[in-house]
Amino acid sequence: MKLSTDIRIKNFSLNFIPVKTRVPLKFGSEVLSSVICARVKAGVFNRGKESAEGWGETPLSVQWVWPSQVPYSVRQQALLAFCEFLGERWQSFDNWGHAIEIGHQLIMNDLPKALAQFNDLENYGEPMPWLAGLVCASAFDLALHDAYGVVNQIPVYQAYGKEFISSDLSCFLQPDEKSEVNFKGKFPSDFLVLKPPSRIPVWHLVGGLDPLGKEDLSGDEPEDGYPVHLMDWIQRDGLNCLKIKLLGNDSDWDYQRLLKVGEIAEKMDVDHLTADFNCTVTEPSYVNEILDRLKSDNLNTHRRILYVEQPFPYDLDTHRIDVHSVSARKPLFMDESAHDWKHVRLGRKLGWTGVALKTCKTQTGALLSLCWAKAHDMDLMVQDLTNPMLAQIPHVLLGAHTGTIMGVESNGMQFYPNASLREAKIHPGVYNRREGNLDLSSLQGSGFGYRINEF
Repeated sequence: MKLSTDIRIKNFSLNFIPVKTRVPLKFGSEVLSSVICARVKAGVFNRGKESAEGWGETPLSVQWVWPSQVPYSVRQQALLAFCEFLGERWQSFDNWGHAIEIGHQLIMNDLPKALAQFNDLENYGEPMPWLAGLVCASAFDLALHDAYGVVNQIPVYQAYGKEFISSDLSCFLQPDEKSEVNFKGKFPSDFLVLKPPSRIPVWHLVGGLDPLGKEDLSGDEPEDGYPVHLMDWIQRDGLNCLKIKLLGNDSDWDYQRLLKVGEIAEKMDVDHLTADFNCTVTEPSYVNEILDRLKSDNLNTHRRILYVEQPFPYDLDTHRIDVHSVSARKPLFMDESAHDWKHVRLGRKLGWTGVALKTCKTQTGALLSLCWAKAHDMDLMVQDLTNPMLAQIPHVLLGAHTGTIMGVESNGMQFYPNASLREAKIHPGVYNRREGNLDLSSLQGSGFGYRINEF
């Protein structure tokens, strides 16, 4: 069915924006000290021959999307090259539809072919993984969703219902064969929070290298007016949710880290913790023993742990680990593994109970995974990729409209706050955490509500 609001791609433009961190961020065995953000402008027109531009952005976080022994500079160059490859390839895509319909065709149908072709043409030491390909694609997909809202003069989260999308969810999703779920006649709007609160709880990332208190300071910390240790962050931002990065290969260090952060949480009245093992664990017993030891020796810290995030390798097809023993102890959330709804379906069979969504794996994919997970009674969170500048806005909007178990993670203000000073002038509550919350009330207008002409 043709709708007057359907769009077609006119063109793409791509820019790369380098950003340096003020303090290092540890990802598993690697450390992030800078990142390049891919920023895409998408030109579209609708069936009424109206044209508009939309914007999408994502940090190309090499260490997260492509853990490898291949040199960092080589992997980074591959990501940049693949972004350019996609921009040229997708600019000629001439199908009409809603942003979700176009995004689904590009991501689920064409992206695997594009990645395979790129890996055949280029030699970067090893093939670029699917997660890296998704992150490169996300800036284009986000720009299309924004452009769809702008050209049709509607906030994008008000445009995910049957009035705007010809294809219902049964065209994109298949239920678990053992469930009674039916996606026929259902649309993303049926699973979204369409009137979200303007203020949502925010999670702070406690990195593996982060000082927890004054006693951990080395004297090399930046003197830039921002907090330099965890206790100062809690006090300044009124934090009530802490995400603790762990090693996953040193159980004593991980346990002691949980104890130390738990003691600070007890002292400073922080209610919620989560443990992120960052894909480095290979045996469920590693996590189980830490959780059991906490329950036995430090019940208050154990109670504060709201969920456990992605301990195991993200390639579920290769590492089909039965994780029911972990999820029997604490809710267990897929993050890196949740590439798309098909991986969420596999994860659920293996024992995962929740999904951590990320806009950096495409807006289209996040929405479809959200719908599949909610339909099958899985819990949801929205996690950060340390999003600065424009990337922060779709991220927090997804958190507000998802109906998560507890707000949204947002840590760009920890690692590169000055990168977003221009955007923060228009959206102060989006880029500053106060009383443990983000304030999204400034996000108004069509598309994602960037109000980009104002800055």
